[in-house]
Amino acid sequence: MSIQRKATVVSSLVASVLIVVKFIAGILSGSVAILASAIDSLLDLSASVFNLYAITKAEKPADLKFNYGRGKIESLAAVIEGSVILVSGIFILYQSLKKILLGSELARIDLSLYVMIFSLVLTTALVLYLSYVAKVSNNLVIKADALHYKTDILSNVAVLGALVLVKLTGFNIIDALFGIAIGLYVGYSAFGLLKEGVLVLLDRALDNDKQNAIKAILDSAKEVKSYHDLKTRQSGDVYFVEVHLVFNPEILLREAHAVADSIECKIQNLQGNWIVITHLDPYDDEGAQACSI
Repeated sequence: MSIQRKATVVSSLVASVLIVVKFIAGILSGSVAILASAIDSLLDLSASVFNLYAITKAEKPADLKFNYGRGKIESLAAVIEGSVILVSGIFILYQSLKKILLGSELARIDLSLYVMIFSLVLTTALVLYLSYVAKVSNNLVIKADALHYKTDILSNVAVLGALVLVKLTGFNIIDALFGIAIGLYVGYSAFGLLKEGVLVLLDRALDNDKQNAIKAILDSAKEVKSYHDLKTRQSGDVYFVEVHLVFNPEILLREAHAVADSIECKIQNLQGNWIVITHLDPYDDEGAQACSI
């Protein structure tokens, strides 16, 4: 089992534990903030289970049906998880506003405090683990999961703070006000995740650092007079590069091919997994009209 799949299994188990303890504490105390956090953990579990499926599928090699592999299912998973986070934020806002309008008192605050401290410690440990896996694997799904649980840390801190203030002041509306703040932040955090997943699905070019590293390699090839139609994109953890290389028309094909192979190897030696496709041109045909029949 890959480290990415192990990470999704761990996050699923953690989410399951948090769902149980938060729902029990939320029902016993009547805290809308804790119940909102429990709903968020339930959505976490759904997202983690889907992420496990997505990573399992994405790790399958390219075949005759999927020539470029299934890496983009990871970006699709990130979009779905971002949508889940957004829905949870809206639900938290709804429950908080409902409590402000209808009003209710909290009970068993001490139990709720212990539960939220436990949730905070467990979630923090999970985020540290997921962040490590995301850094090692550069996997968008794990990055999404890590971001998701980072928002949970902030929401847990907010819920904990709300409970402490309610215990000290007796003002139960504080619970709902903190719930509104949590809902707004969770909804805001979802947009960045949705944007990243959608841009990868739309074949956004690689970032400037990666493109500059590729261009430096191309510029260092003395046999290449110029290059054009440089295209880059990402699918899962694989970076794709296409480029047209312009050679002197008198160069032998095997010599030009050897130069192209050297360029491809240098790009593939950059950090990450790379697939490089080069096209050899005897003259610069950039901007030339497409072929017609």
